[in-house]
Amino acid sequence: MIGLGEQFETVVKEMEKATLYRPVGLKELELIVESSFSEFQPRLEWQPIFYPVMNEEYAIEIALKWNTIDEFSGYCGFVTAFDVPRYYVNKYEVQNVGSKNHNELWVPSEELAAFNDNIMGGIYITKTF
Repeated sequence: MIGLGEQFETVVKEMEKATLYRPVGLKELELIVESSFSEFQPRLEWQPIFYPVMNEEYAIEIALKWNTIDEFSGYCGFVTAFDVPRYYVNKYEVQNVGSKNHNELWVPSEELAAFNDNIMGGIYITKTF
């Protein structure tokens, strides 16, 4: 039988959170707003993964270098942030896609609804360009 101390420790561990970031353009931000800042929209058929990034610096780099020059992004870049329980994030392997801070998670598109269900407290905007 698990004692109260162990139960409390388990609950605290499960509530530890990881802050993730998602650089988006204007259209994706509009969809986030339509969801009352609660979820990311399903991927398009040609997008097999949803990839939040692990640090704001990398998200800023993407928003500035890619979104602001992209017509589909409305020539706007936004950095969004959100919290997910650490135990949930740990099920995905961190992928490094460039320099040492270019770390992201690759969430299969078919798992995005479950991923959205694990967002704690909503999605918020940290930077606009």
